[in-house]
Amino acid sequence: MKKIKGLLFISISFFVLSAEAQRKELKGKLIAKDEVEGIHILNATASKYAISDIDGSFTIIAKSYDTLVVSGLKYQNKEVVITKQQDDLGVLSIYLEERITTLDTVMVGLFLTGSLESDLQNSDAETEVNFYDLGIPGNTNLPLTQNERRLHDADAGSWGFIGFGGGVNLHKLLNRISGRTKKLRAVVDLDKKDECITNLRENYESILFEKDSLALNLRNEYFMFCQEDSKFLALCTTNNQIELLEFLQQKLVAYRENRKSVEKD
Repeated sequence: MKKIKGLLFISISFFVLSAEAQRKELKGKLIAKDEVEGIHILNATASKYAISDIDGSFTIIAKSYDTLVVSGLKYQNKEVVITKQQDDLGVLSIYLEERITTLDTVMVGLFLTGSLESDLQNSDAETEVNFYDLGIPGNTNLPLTQNERRLHDADAGSWGFIGFGGGVNLHKLLNRISGRTKKLRAVVDLDKKDECITNLRENYESILFEKDSLALNLRNEYFMFCQEDSKFLALCTTNNQIELLEFLQQKLVAYRENRKSVEKD
């Protein structure tokens, strides 16, 4: 009996290993009307997953009859079963459909007089500042940059709770696990720092170096030195000119001291 069990165990192990050995790298391509970068492709059969590149291409371990689950914020989730032909060719294409979002129902108050001014006063709505009423062109909702949009898409939505009418936000979870969210957040911070340096140079460079003859070729290095300070980005966003100028002057002194110590060495 023990011998039979042993042979059965060996047979099962051989079958599992053989099945796993059949899996190989498949080259895939996501096709859609909008951006296809950062979309997760999960092999639900083999617990393997990949993330698409900027052109929608990806590589994943799979074989015939494995089920791939494609998950992206902008697109409907899609399940694809690998066919034998796709397995033999080693390539596959997946077409994605945009996720259709419906607007929430707008409830109108029961007592409307027809007078805009009167109805606004009787409502709970807070009037927003209108730049054009003030004679100033502007926009309170500035569009996201490309990198900010990618970060938003990668980390959008709530986590969700299993057992309370919903499931875990798999797209967000996998982005956190893979480190993609952290990488995108660092890229966005770097963009903001670069933008801040550009503004600083336009507004403060002439004042800062009016009495200081720092060579032109060293000024880029100096501003990069300022950028490395943990307070740099916060000071840029507060828009306190006096505090910002004091910071730049202090960093200039520190930068010169660093250069002196380097030259001595």
